Amino acid sequence: MNQTPDNLIVVLDIGSAHTRVVAADLNEGALRYRGHGVVDSMGMRKGLIAELSPAARAVRAANEQCERVARINIEECVVGVGGPHVRGVNSNGGFRLGSRMREITREDVRAAVESARAIERPADREILHLLPRQFILDEQPGIFDPVGMIGAQLEVDLHIATCSGSALQSTVTCANRAGLEVTEAVLESIASAECTLSTDERELGVCLLDIGAHSSEMIVFFEGAAAHTASVPIGGAHFTNDLAIGLQVPVVQAEELKRQYGHCVVTAVPQQAEIEIANPQQRRLALRMMAEILEPRARELMYFVRENLRHGGVFDALGAGCVLTGGGSLLPGLLDVTESQLRVPARAALPVRISHMPGELAHPGFSAAIGMLLYAHRTRMMRAAEDNSLRAKLRAMFAASF
Repeated sequence: MNQTPDNLIVVLDIGSAHTRVVAADLNEGALRYRGHGVVDSMGMRKGLIAELSPAARAVRAANEQCERVARINIEECVVGVGGPHVRGVNSNGGFRLGSRMREITREDVRAAVESARAIERPADREILHLLPRQFILDEQPGIFDPVGMIGAQLEVDLHIATCSGSALQSTVTCANRAGLEVTEAVLESIASAECTLSTDERELGVCLLDIGAHSSEMIVFFEGAAAHTASVPIGGAHFTNDLAIGLQVPVVQAEELKRQYGHCVVTAVPQQAEIEIANPQQRRLALRMMAEILEPRARELMYFVRENLRHGGVFDALGAGCVLTGGGSLLPGLLDVTESQLRVPARAALPVRISHMPGELAHPGFSAAIGMLLYAHRTRMMRAAEDNSLRAKLRAMFAASF
């Protein structure tokens, strides 16, 4: 295998059902697919790592698959963070720049953000992202980048995405045991939004719901900025378990029935529609019976989403509606239930394609992983631009001193 190239980006998505590793490199400034690996997750329970050793084995197996496809050694990665422990909070902070107006610098922006982030939080909460919603310069709101402007007082409205410190550390430790160094952690809903939402949707107001196996990650954008992040403890596995109990079939068979014949709207299924299943003997199963089991769970999921949006004060901010992605979003009828419960338009989203990406990755289950690649690429470019700007300033200062 080849050595790890400097322009390589590798992401790790440890989900309740599947563990995914995807690698891409930068080719003339654009992302190019290099390889991926997918295995069934182990050691997971309710969206969290319950046993480190089995979880690490799954990560190692997925990483080895990716290495074989990409023909490179992978030593570090960006990890996704999601699950019921994710929380978001809005904060405000700022400071006076002095007795006279002056030009706003990048350091002033950082100081305002640091002031807004200084809120009380439980000791076990870790800050994942600091997401400015707007800057306020001398009581003038609606500013997105105040650098270079003139003023005397700078404030910022900030959205702070947090997670459980122990859950984050478990993810990092799991990756380390699999031989991977973690360079960055990204909230999965932010990553999924990176590869599924349009600029217009972010401006008008949109809720992205990434439906995983045991939880659904939420993020709301309004006027181009993140306004709310949360997690709902219901996912695709709950639909499967309901079918397994209601139909008295094994979970594996229930999952297959859900994928092939499941529907979330009872009235959309013909009354006479039946299939034949073996459990353990052949018997007839009315498809409406499956829908009668799945529809209440779908309505429960969207009820929790609706109440979460109301509690976060963003229920009336969804001018562009709701976007569903993640493996659990494939269930037929779920868009109809979403529209009826939230009273907004809804659409399903696949991740955008990157160069050389195989068709199997154009699947909602890969939205978080592809989004992490795009997010890591964008942040890397931003840091490089800031470093170049700083070096240019230092060169100018050095030249001026002679």
